[in-house]
Amino acid sequence: MGGPAGAAVWLTVAVGAGVCLFRAFWEFLALALGASVKVLGPRTPGTPDPRVPPVGSEPAQRAYWSRLMWVDACTSTRAAASVIRRRLLGRWMAVTARRMFTGRQPSTGYGGHWLARLGFVLVAPGTALGAIAGALLVSAVMVLIHLVMWLLVGLVGLAAVAGVAVLRGADRAGALVRRIRMKCPYPGCYRPFPLAVHRCPGCGSAHRELRPGRFGALWHVCACGRRIVAVSSAGRDRLAVECPHCDRPLPAGIGRERIVHVAVIGGTSSGKTMLMAAAVAGLHAGVGRGAPKVSFATADDRRDVVDLNSQLKNAGWVRKTQGGQPRALMLRVTHRRRRRLLYLYDPMGESLYDVDSTRRQEYLAHADGVILAVDVLADPQVRRSLSAEEEELARAAHPSDPGPWQTYQTFTGELSALAGRRRRGRLPLAVVVTKRDVLDRIERLRVPPTGVGPWLATVGLDPLVRDIGHRFRTRRFWALSAYAATGTGPLVSEQQRAAEAVLWILARTGLRVGKLLPEGGREELPTGSVPHPRDAPAQDRSTR
Repeated sequence: MGGPAGAAVWLTVAVGAGVCLFRAFWEFLALALGASVKVLGPRTPGTPDPRVPPVGSEPAQRAYWSRLMWVDACTSTRAAASVIRRRLLGRWMAVTARRMFTGRQPSTGYGGHWLARLGFVLVAPGTALGAIAGALLVSAVMVLIHLVMWLLVGLVGLAAVAGVAVLRGADRAGALVRRIRMKCPYPGCYRPFPLAVHRCPGCGSAHRELRPGRFGALWHVCACGRRIVAVSSAGRDRLAVECPHCDRPLPAGIGRERIVHVAVIGGTSSGKTMLMAAAVAGLHAGVGRGAPKVSFATADDRRDVVDLNSQLKNAGWVRKTQGGQPRALMLRVTHRRRRRLLYLYDPMGESLYDVDSTRRQEYLAHADGVILAVDVLADPQVRRSLSAEEEELARAAHPSDPGPWQTYQTFTGELSALAGRRRRGRLPLAVVVTKRDVLDRIERLRVPPTGVGPWLATVGLDPLVRDIGHRFRTRRFWALSAYAATGTGPLVSEQQRAAEAVLWILARTGLRVGKLLPEGGREELPTGSVPHPRDAPAQDRSTR
């Protein structure tokens, strides 16, 4: 190509290459990279980003990888493209190139000498071409950079999701292996829940999703700025917790301990409350190297037991259980490396009078074991066989109402509806004959040192013993004086005997305390028959 036209083309190419390589390319690159970085992250470190709306009522900031990372990536890509377009069309095309095409200086807009004006016109096409070439080259570079960025964002997102899945799966697997199923201990609720409400130790805000998830894999950041551990194995269970259904406080660590629900069933004045008090005292009085360590789960549980013991010491009796549904008395039982959170339910005797009131005892659906308090003196057939003097003794002992057979029938009739027939058959039943101190003063009702089950059948409760053998595959019988195990000067041996019923149920859940129980005493009754099992010999019987 020759002549003036060729010279103009070469001039335009040369000017464009110079503008592109020595000015426009670096200017666009600096602007694009700066814009890409400038829009990343929150405006103020440690505060929520206004581009990410809050999720529900959870007082936690969403994890960077769950939303803000993607918002940042999109914003960064748009910002780079936008700044290149604005600078090219604005400063370069609308200002610099336009002025030069009209023979004016690009910086000031003044024309000056005619030779200068001619020079501006001659280099104007090359300047515009260089600006366009620089913008295109930088756009190509930024496309490559952002493709790599999006690839990294995707990998980080996948890694974060995988990490959340692994951490949450590990928590869930650990709970399944240890058979941890959290349930509310309060009346009117008793509902199960997969995750408790955790309170922030800084501001007290309620976190309902404190687990690996969209708010963080290892920890969540509260609205107050405090980091809260979100993994059970890392210390989450040390926080204050509440039931997600009724918002009432729960014992700390409820998510790392298996809960064992034990209901103490019996008629009014059957001695079940004193039996529970004796069992709690016996658990705390455990001595020896292999004895489990027992502690109260909450301050309320400690206060309830102290009040109960005060009644027993001052009056020798306890007031009748009040309320329609009981709050569980919660104890922590630790044996070696295994721990259990024990829920003891003591419903009032009137709650087992009829089907409707029994059906409202919803905690029975979660029961891992039942302690049946049997007041032999309340059975009509037994009472008819007593002499006038023995009748006076029985009346002074305040026989329960209703009797053990009626209470048992109402309880087992609704247990199938609440827990299911198959689960009821696997449920361990501890039958505890109460008021032994009075029974031992009546000749024909004196409890033998062995064979409590057959003895119950011979004194008139044969239907009860037979039905227990038919309905419950695992059962065991005890006889004790809860009166002698509580109050002033309690007999430790009676307290430990009361605790044996609870320990036996705990042993059925995998807590290795079976060696603490007497070798004898286990009664496995075949269906429809009353064999002659062995019971542990009774010692230190009260004479009261």
